[in-house]
Amino acid sequence: MLPKINRSHQNCLHQGKSRQKGLTLIEVMVAFFILVTGILGAVAMQASSKKGSFDAMQRSVASSLAQDILERMRSNSSSIAVLEAYEGTYGATLNAVPEIRCNSADSLCSNQNMVVNDLYEWELGIMGADVKNGEDSTGGLLDGSACITHLNNQVRIVISWQGREATSDAYSAADYNSQQANLSALAASCGQAGNKRRQVAIEAFIF
Repeated sequence: MLPKINRSHQNCLHQGKSRQKGLTLIEVMVAFFILVTGILGAVAMQASSKKGSFDAMQRSVASSLAQDILERMRSNSSSIAVLEAYEGTYGATLNAVPEIRCNSADSLCSNQNMVVNDLYEWELGIMGADVKNGEDSTGGLLDGSACITHLNNQVRIVISWQGREATSDAYSAADYNSQQANLSALAASCGQAGNKRRQVAIEAFIF
């Protein structure tokens, strides 16, 4: 004789099975929303990281260029006339290729020949014209501009470029330094003023 099945227990099993319907549409939408939010956050973080990396690279290039021209000037001559030949604003248009290239041991170059070559090669770096992708320059600074002045043997170099994000101008009237008035004036006039202007400024003596 078969045992009797408790009907109340049978009803409970039946009700438990009926509740197991899987995920509801709302649960799927919530899970999808969390997934999409995470993906968008990762993409935004990567974009922000690329911008920060680009700005850091630009500052590194500017610092390197400032030290480069300073060492070129030191290697050439401490003569006031030679230092004066380096003065000017650079980066708007590339100078013509020098007639005498002082890039080999056989080249017989005067101090003035060296000035012309130094400034030509320096502008190549500022404008990125020494690294090409087809006709486009892929190196250098973004809207780069460089300024050099001197007072006797005291040399001032400012390099300006445009950042990717608008923050504040690298130089403003509030940055004026009475102890370095000439350097402050050069920084104020070098490059395009605006909340994207970035600058590297150095001052040194050449003897």
